[in-house]
Amino acid sequence: MKKAERQKILAQIIGSSVVQTQEQLLQELSKCGIQATQATISRDIREMRVVKTKDGAGVSRYTILKSMGDDKLTDRLNNMVKEVGVSITRVMFMNVIKTLPSNGNLLAALIDDANFPQVVGTVAGHDTIVVIGPDVESAEWFYSQYHDALIKTKNK
Repeated sequence: MKKAERQKILAQIIGSSVVQTQEQLLQELSKCGIQATQATISRDIREMRVVKTKDGAGVSRYTILKSMGDDKLTDRLNNMVKEVGVSITRVMFMNVIKTLPSNGNLLAALIDDANFPQVVGTVAGHDTIVVIGPDVESAEWFYSQYHDALIKTKNK
């Protein structure tokens, strides 16, 4: 099966059911007659911009990030930082952002999608993101953008 067809089916599975693990994705694909490896699914998840989020009931599940315009993306990123950001600390050319549990990956994906020239990349975990800048000045810019947003939100 071609990658595009497999990814289309993966999108349908993710959009129509609660999927929490790659193993579940493999099982759902198997039910559709598609055999894939965990490595293939990992690549598909990365290419399709699939992240784990909590739904309205608080259940962790895979979600596909939708593409949006630059202004909408920046607004969503700023709002997300205010909603789930706990703290930000700058260390040389990096920033470490603490988030509410289960929000690190989603926030990091939004930062990556923003394509800021001041950000080389991110590394995300459950509730921590490392934002890597190309130099100290870039890290200072990023810090000033989001430190102010966190301080204003937390002091309300």
